[in-house]
Amino acid sequence: MSEKTFETNTNLVEKAILISLVTSNDKRKGGDPEHSLQELVQLTETAGVEVLATVTQNKESVDSKWFIGKGKVQEVKAMADELGATTAIFDQELSGAQVRNLEETLDLKIVDRTQLILDIFAGRAKTREGIIQVELAQLSYLLPRLSGHGKNLSRLGGGIGTRGPGESKLETDRRHIRDRISDLKTVLEEVVRHRKLHRERRKKAGVIQVALAGYTNAGKSTLLRELTKADVYVENQLFATLDPTSRSLVLPNGREVVLTDTVGFIQNLPHDLVAAFRATLEEVCEADLVLHVIDSSSVMRDEQINVVNNILGDLGAADKPTVMVYNKKDLVEASGTWMDLPVNGGGNLVISAYEPADLDLLRETIQDRLSGDTLTFNVPAERGDLIALAYRSGEVINQEVDEENMRLTVQVSRQDFEQHGQRLQEYVE
Repeated sequence: MSEKTFETNTNLVEKAILISLVTSNDKRKGGDPEHSLQELVQLTETAGVEVLATVTQNKESVDSKWFIGKGKVQEVKAMADELGATTAIFDQELSGAQVRNLEETLDLKIVDRTQLILDIFAGRAKTREGIIQVELAQLSYLLPRLSGHGKNLSRLGGGIGTRGPGESKLETDRRHIRDRISDLKTVLEEVVRHRKLHRERRKKAGVIQVALAGYTNAGKSTLLRELTKADVYVENQLFATLDPTSRSLVLPNGREVVLTDTVGFIQNLPHDLVAAFRATLEEVCEADLVLHVIDSSSVMRDEQINVVNNILGDLGAADKPTVMVYNKKDLVEASGTWMDLPVNGGGNLVISAYEPADLDLLRETIQDRLSGDTLTFNVPAERGDLIALAYRSGEVINQEVDEENMRLTVQVSRQDFEQHGQRLQEYVE
C-alpha cells in the first residue's frame, strides 16, 4: 500500500484532538491539569484550529515510547478516524522519538504545547525583531527533535506547528539550521546592544519608564489604549500583543512617563521563547515601575499571579517597585462574586480598564509610586548650583529662606535622585 499523502491547501481548517497526560508527580505538585487543558483549547482556537475533542489520561509516569499508554494511543486513533481529525495536540512537551512513534501509529500531525505556542507567536510577530526572536526559538526547539518530525515537515500547510522557518530544509540540513541559529543570535546580540544604548540615553534624559506585565489576556493592551489613547491592537484572545509597544502617558501633575506594553506570560512558557525574547523582556527589568496586570475574573487568578511572579523572578525583575493591578472588576461584578479581591491600597488596585474614574485612580497611583520620598534639604543660600540641583531632583513642594540657608522640601523619585541629587546627600535634614 502506498504511503498516504497530505494536502497542502492552506484553506483547509485543521481539526484536532487535544490530549493531556496527568502523572502521579503532577498530582503531587498540586497543579490543575484541567485548567491547563482548557488553556490548551484556547491556544488551539487562537491558532485557528477546530477542537473536536479532549482526552485526559491518568498514569503513574510518562511512557518513554508513546508518552501516553499504548492502549490510549489506540483509543485516540479510533476517535480520530471517527471524527475526521487531522492533528493531535499534546498539553505537554514531547521528545522527537515520541513524535515519530505517535505520528506513525496515529497517521496524524503531532504537535505539543510548546510547538503550538511557537506557532502562534510566529503568526503574530510583525516587527523584524519579533520575527527573528520567534524563528530563533522555533529552530532551537526543533533542532534536537528533527528525527521525530520527518512526516510533519513534509506536510507543508503553513498552519499549526509548521508556520515559520524553512520547513523543507529542516530534516536534510542540520548544519544549515545550526548556522542559522548562530546568525540569529548574532543579530539579537546587536539588538541587545542597541536596547542597552537606548535605555542609557533614556536614563540620561531623565525619562521614566513604566512597564505593563502580566498573564496573557489580562488586559494590558486595553489599559495602554485607554490610558494613552494609543492605536494598539486589542482583542480577547491569547497573545494578542507580541511586539512591545511604548506610548507617552501624562500623569495628573503634568509629568510625562513612557508606558510600555509587553508580551503576555503563560504557564509552561517555552524556555526557548523566554531566551529568545530576553532582549524584549529586559524592558521590564529596566522599568522604574512595573504594573502587574491581573485578570480578576479568572478562576485561576492566583495561579496566574504565581506564573508571572516566577517569570519576573527568572528575568531578575522580582524586586522591582510593583503595583498589582486587578483588572476586569466589571466581569467580577457581573458574576456576582468578588472572589476575595484585595482592597485598594498597599500596592493593590482593583479597577476596570473601561471605567474613567478607575483610570484616574491608576494614574494617581503611578504618580504616587514614582514620586518616591519627601526629603528636606538645608543648603547655603549662596549655593545657586545646589538649589538648582534640588529643583532637578524632584518636585519642590515648599521652600523657606533665612539669612544664610534655603530650606527646600522636595518630593524625590528614586531615579531622579540617583541621577541628579547625590551631591545633595550631605544637606539632607
